Amino acid sequence: MAAPLMPKATAVWLVENTTLTFRQIANFCEIHELEIQAIADGDIASNIQGLSPVNNGQLSWEEIRRCEADAAADLVPNKLENDVREHNAKAKKVLSPTQRSEKQAAILWLMVNYPEVADKEIRRLLQTTDNTIKKIRTGVESKDPAFADLKPKNAIHLGFFSEKELEEARIASQKKAEAKKAAKKKVTKKKTAKKATAKKTAAAQKATSKKVATKKTSAKKKTTAKKALTKKAAVKKATEKKTAAKKTAAKKTTAKKAATKTASVKKVAVKKTVAKKAAPKKATTKKAPAKKATEKKAAAKKTAAKKTTAKKAATKTASVKKVTVKKTVAKKAAPKKAATKKTPAKKATVKKAAPKKAPAKKK
Repeated sequence: MAAPLMPKATAVWLVENTTLTFRQIANFCEIHELEIQAIADGDIASNIQGLSPVNNGQLSWEEIRRCEADAAADLVPNKLENDVREHNAKAKKVLSPTQRSEKQAAILWLMVNYPEVADKEIRRLLQTTDNTIKKIRTGVESKDPAFADLKPKNAIHLGFFSEKELEEARIASQKKAEAKKAAKKKVTKKKTAKKATAKKTAAAQKATSKKVATKKTSAKKKTTAKKALTKKAAVKKATEKKTAAKKTAAKKTTAKKAATKTASVKKVAVKKTVAKKAAPKKATTKKAPAKKATEKKAAAKKTAAKKTTAKKAATKTASVKKVTVKKTVAKKAAPKKAATKKTPAKKATVKKAAPKKAPAKKK
């Protein structure tokens, strides 16, 4: 008969919520019938709260109604919850002190005798951790003195698991290993296929790149040749334009120079004509006072010269008169002497009376 989880709590709930007989409840919960009667009377388990086997999935309402209708029938639990006590014990894995002390030896026994069993399965069978498995494996392989006295012991005889569980774990690990190998093969195949495709694509890309490069180079050469021709044509056009512009500029400059020369000539001619027209009047107006001034100066010089000559002649005449007077007085006073001295006196008077030449006029 299957044992329910928490039998007293389920018995309390069945007594309170169903019309099942004490025998049916006792057989299902594996409790004595008198104890079920005491629970119903309230003598026992008055402080225990009832636990519904329906909510836990141990029973169904259909099964309860069937047994309520037939007092001779027994409750049949659900298939998933058969032997709940065994399932609970497996889940908890309650180990004895001897089992705890011999766990490392059991791990070593599995490693030595069943190397194909994976660490995950060892961990599940012996309820251990990955760190302890690694420590034992590395310690035994490196001959650590801490694991020198450790010897493998049969885990099945120690009561850790059964032969069936060991076989299941071995098959599961083998399947996982095969699956890993298949996955690795697939991965390697995929990698090789990818490498082959990559090589093919690389070769195709290289070929295409070469073609594209050759096309580009040819196109570049053509474009460069075209550009060179266009540049030459443009340079020629530019030079022609420059030469034409220079010629036009030279023509313009020559025309401007000619225009400026003609304008200057015209200006000079106009100035000359204007000067000629204005020259007679100005000359007459300007030369007349100049001539008059020079004439006045010359007349003044002439008058001054005349005055000086007149003064000189007057002085000479006065001196001659004085001499003549003196001579006459001397003649009267001394006739004899005068007779003797007439010739030199006459000569002196003659010399004195000779007029001097006038000074030359300054031009």
